[in-house]
Amino acid sequence: MSDNYDIAVFEGDGIGPEIMAPTISLLEKLSEKAESYSLTFNVLPAGAAHYAETGESLPQASLNGARAADAILLSAMGLPSVRYPDGTEISPQIELRKEMDLYAGVRPVTVLPGQASPIKIPDGQTIDFVLIRESTEGLFYSQGKGEVSEDEARETLVISRKTSEKLFNFSFELARRRKKSQGTVGQVTCVDKANVFRAFAFFRDIFDKIAKGHSDIKTSHAYVDATALWMVQKPWTFDVLVTENMFGDILSDLGAGIMGGLGLAPSADIGDSNAVFQPCHGSAPDIAGQGIANPAAMILSAAMMLDWLGHERGNSEMLNHAEILRKAVYDVVVEGTTLTRDLGGTATTSEFSNEVSNKL
Repeated sequence: MSDNYDIAVFEGDGIGPEIMAPTISLLEKLSEKAESYSLTFNVLPAGAAHYAETGESLPQASLNGARAADAILLSAMGLPSVRYPDGTEISPQIELRKEMDLYAGVRPVTVLPGQASPIKIPDGQTIDFVLIRESTEGLFYSQGKGEVSEDEARETLVISRKTSEKLFNFSFELARRRKKSQGTVGQVTCVDKANVFRAFAFFRDIFDKIAKGHSDIKTSHAYVDATALWMVQKPWTFDVLVTENMFGDILSDLGAGIMGGLGLAPSADIGDSNAVFQPCHGSAPDIAGQGIANPAAMILSAAMMLDWLGHERGNSEMLNHAEILRKAVYDVVVEGTTLTRDLGGTATTSEFSNEVSNKL
């Protein structure tokens, strides 16, 4: 018997709708062949363009629809020209993280043999690690609430025991799953600045206590500045990295650079009951409507969604389809003949997407 899953869809701003459309087509192609599941897509309004028209960036009805869905697909959001009265950009994706307590930001970094990268990779080495970014606290906690006077500005960093414990348990479980399914080393590295800030010493102490309950997984510590250095010098040595919100925001873009750009950087924000899957890149309004945007990160995010749903619902066919979709994207990237402009090619959005579809 086939199970149906309701997918909430936020089409986004700028190039958002252009990369969402082929992604849904690919998911539909897979689900039409599925024996154990089907997908229903429910498009919900939100974003900067919606805010410009209505004064709402994330309507309550859209939030309710997303909360009730089995998973959420969110495309690139925000427009530099549309801002809140305080000058900050429209960010419904951050609102969703906070409203649904999506504490675990999952940012995979993958460079397969034959894939172009600005990093010189030794023969026989493959870059395949995951950065886990806490997504509801840290320095982002006071978004929109910072205190600004004529002479100074203040933002508050918050790290709580409750959220950190959930974050670390999630990270250890992911490392265990990767070790079992991919044969990785099974190691979690806590990335912080515990040598300077009491908040990060607190963060590290919680990590060490949680680690005692996961004795089958190796652990290590690293300061964030050293981690940035090692991500350039020896990124193939990492497995799972876990860190605070702002540090994770910065390091995840460095990870995207290792892969060749944000166009190949998928992500997920996962909580106890909900999960959002979206590309790491922005809405690129300068190329919107030209049909040249790279849909790879959006498609890879959809593959992450299938993988998460497969694990959550115990559906092996979804897990298999997640890997098929992911492999199809990387086959196109490694082959190198149908690359979009950001990756050094001339392919359009539809040409890249069609080639991925052919690989399926």
